[in-house]
Amino acid sequence: MTRFVVENRLVAGSSIELPDAAAHHARVKRMSAGDVVSLTDGCGHEASGVIERIAKREVAVAVGGIEVVPPATPLELFVPVGDRDRMLWLAEKATELGVTAWRPVMCARSRSVSPRGEGEAFGAKVRARMIGALEQSGGAWLPEVHPVVEVGDAACDARMPARYLLQAGAPRVDATHAASGAAVI
Repeated sequence: MTRFVVENRLVAGSSIELPDAAAHHARVKRMSAGDVVSLTDGCGHEASGVIERIAKREVAVAVGGIEVVPPATPLELFVPVGDRDRMLWLAEKATELGVTAWRPVMCARSRSVSPRGEGEAFGAKVRARMIGALEQSGGAWLPEVHPVVEVGDAACDARMPARYLLQAGAPRVDATHAASGAAVI
């Protein structure tokens, strides 16, 4: 079943317009009025829907019953700012795996990467890639995308009880550290 992420709150019995990208997707798949689709708002609400009408730039869907999917265990991914394509690939895979937050971090080596994945426009591309991954994987929760922070600010964030830095050549993290929530930075 084709799945679409919608920006609006899902309300059973309502009719919603899908965004332009979804309308394009529906046309490419040669969908028509009466086809059943799956909808999510990226905030844990899922619904089935039926296409009411489809035109060149719009698709209207009648929203059926809504189910609430409980949130996953919080897992924030701190991503070093790097090559755009690699970051977009990682955003896709992180969404498929259920990461709850995406936090790009500017490291010393990040500044030498070109073309670098940063800025407001790139953040929109990350979100679009995550939406595509959520539609494809059947997930119900879209990761929260945060702005770029400096590595020192990310390391000192006291809201996170456990932090793990994956670094080449670093000692292995054993189950004792992971279970205790110890910060390994």
